[in-house]
Amino acid sequence: MTLRVGVIGTGAMGSAHVATLRTGIDGATVVAVSDTDLGRAKEVADDQARVTDPDALISASDVDAVLIAAPDEAHEPLVLACLDAGKPVLCEKPLAATVYGCRRIVEREVALGRRLVQVGYMRRFDPAYAELKQTLVDGGAGAPLMLHCAHRNAVAMPWFTPEMPILNSAVHEFDVIRWLLADDITRVSVFTPRSSSLAAAGLRDPRLLVVETAGGVLADIEIFVNAQYGYDVRCELVGETSTARLAATPPVADFRDRFADAYRRQVQAWVTAVTTGGVCGASAWDGYAAGVTAQACLEAAEQRRSVAVTLPPRPALYESPTEEPCVTTPSGAPI
Repeated sequence: MTLRVGVIGTGAMGSAHVATLRTGIDGATVVAVSDTDLGRAKEVADDQARVTDPDALISASDVDAVLIAAPDEAHEPLVLACLDAGKPVLCEKPLAATVYGCRRIVEREVALGRRLVQVGYMRRFDPAYAELKQTLVDGGAGAPLMLHCAHRNAVAMPWFTPEMPILNSAVHEFDVIRWLLADDITRVSVFTPRSSSLAAAGLRDPRLLVVETAGGVLADIEIFVNAQYGYDVRCELVGETSTARLAATPPVADFRDRFADAYRRQVQAWVTAVTTGGVCGASAWDGYAAGVTAQACLEAAEQRRSVAVTLPPRPALYESPTEEPCVTTPSGAPI
């Protein structure tokens, strides 16, 4: 079976997904694309897929599944429309622009009684992060005590608002911490040093976040979106008997270069899971948990105090918050 995919959003991320689906994914074909920029959509379609509006794409009988790479504020209505249509959807992070939007998506999916949403936290599919996860599972560093994380961009995107380093960048770290430790984040603090003179006006950058998990692990997260020298992510685990860190990779100009393989593996796993009637990757609940944590960080920064991260009881529809329901081979295909 070939999965017929519609892609909404054909900017830098969406066009990269279209290219990956066409050249690097088994069992899928792009049949429709949509974007508010009609010219860009036509260019990405490249005579291989029709250009249409989002509502028509989601409801089309020849679209089996939808990949959403539209701007953050469009995620919630588009994901809800996919759920109403019963279409599996891979949505770029964040799941929604607000924590309330994330919650509405969770509630709609729970009411549907079937998991259809995967959130694009691609680091779960990155070989370096997978190796660090396996070290934890195998007990290679002993019981985890602390994590040191860094997320650096060369220059912030021009559309970044003062909240975006937390809402759009730090959410990756929140998800990967929950996934690595198989534990929920329960408290956050945010510290703001002297801001870089190279940061845009109003953008407090860098920032240091400290989070505590239910199991008592502490993680510090450096978010620096104007580091100048390149895109660079780091993660080191401190355990009772040893330490482990991500395999060293040189800084790159663009995050898509650093995580190209992870994006491919993520999309392949999604396509295979949808084709076989399964689920894979970060769930809507994981997206909601990251959103709640981000909102708590904004409150902590504004109030200059630690803030509790409070999640409601996890619905029975979802597996353990950080459990990965799929396994991938080195080529990226689930087994």
